[in-house]
Amino acid sequence: MMSSNDELSVPREDLAEAWQQTLPERLSGGDKAEVLADEADPRTLRVNIKTAGHQMLEFDFAVQYVDAREIDIQLTDVEKDGQSVDERTDIMQELIVDYRRHLHETAQALHHYTHP
Repeated sequence: MMSSNDELSVPREDLAEAWQQTLPERLSGGDKAEVLADEADPRTLRVNIKTAGHQMLEFDFAVQYVDAREIDIQLTDVEKDGQSVDERTDIMQELIVDYRRHLHETAQALHHYTHP
């Protein structure tokens, strides 16, 4: 059970907005991100990242706050030009690892916001 001072107390719309402002600063040039609050779970954000260039890849992640400091990241979908693709290839795994790192960096950058 979480202690009350470790619980996430930021309104989900405010949290999504803070992520929307911070995540693009951590992505590679040209990559685009959209962050939305999950309607079903106030501790979860839905993150869509579109790669730059002609690859037309989109990665969807669910970022859930376990508590005010720790996040859990789940890859929910990878698409190329609107079609689901196999994310198990080496190139896809490298991109996924890279994006997961950027998501963790964003959460760390927002610690002052989520854990006052």
